[in-house]
Amino acid sequence: MLNLLGLGIGVGLGAVTARRRGGNRLDMLHYAAIFGVIGFLLGTLAMLVIPAPA
Repeated sequence: MLNLLGLGIGVGLGAVTARRRGGNRLDMLHYAAIFGVIGFLLGTLAMLVIPAPA
């Protein structure tokens, strides 16, 4: 579940970052995709490190 949360946060952060840098829609899509993949991987890593609640 944390990987999907990381994906969502990464996509949002990527779109905001591209918008602040003055990018067009394709730039926003590219940043969102890259940040989404990074967020997904970080969320997956967090799921492996953080123990599940009992």
